[in-house]
Amino acid sequence: MKKPTWVIDKEKAKRGEARASFWLFGLHAVRDALLNPRREKLRLVVTRNAADRLGEALSHGPEPEIADPRKFPVPLDSGSVHQGAALEVRALDWGSLADVCAPSAETPRVVLLDRVSDPHNVGAILRSAEVFGARAVIAPARHAAPETGALAKTASGALERQPYLRVPNLARAMEELRGLGYGLIGLDGEAETGLADAAEEMSDRPVGLVLGAEGPGLRALTKDTCDRLARIEAAGAFGSLNVSNAAAVSLYATRPR
Repeated sequence: MKKPTWVIDKEKAKRGEARASFWLFGLHAVRDALLNPRREKLRLVVTRNAADRLGEALSHGPEPEIADPRKFPVPLDSGSVHQGAALEVRALDWGSLADVCAPSAETPRVVLLDRVSDPHNVGAILRSAEVFGARAVIAPARHAAPETGALAKTASGALERQPYLRVPNLARAMEELRGLGYGLIGLDGEAETGLADAAEEMSDRPVGLVLGAEGPGLRALTKDTCDRLARIEAAGAFGSLNVSNAAAVSLYATRPR
């Protein structure tokens, strides 16, 4: 049976995205990517000073191109602090959601992001996810921050070690996690239940923490797909955290005891 045109176009777009490249920059991000055997590395541009500082890590990448620091030949935004090092790479392939998030003897946690598009927020969330032992950070393929140099720099190396899964449809991914035994807690500032109580209710099962973009918050379908909505309780009458801070607090509050 011949595939519909829209299916063929979608598959082509997915293959094209997988083959697209982007630039990592900054000594920390470049070093961690060079040392990551999973990362496909295409081109390495460094100043002599950066090459000296990267040291042995250079042997894990392509032949470095030595650049004049005054004329750094890499297409980066003017505000990008490259520290004399840039590495062209392809996005990482972590495998399927079912494989990465499969429950085990532990009670794993994952973070799901509903249209969080700021790469600095996502980078900070990846960093917190690594620190607190989350199995993965999951976001929709569209309307979410892709892998970029800015995201990698904010993640401070976590992008190379912490699975960041981009899925076609967030609600379907949530249903798949539920099928794996996960309970889904959506963070909502107007929820009646506090996060501590929701975490206690689900302390014996894997947990997916679902966070929305600042301002709009969770979309209606995302909320409806959660098992429980919960709020981070503030000490005063008013309290608000940005999404990366909320993710860190939520991961700490739901850590295995």
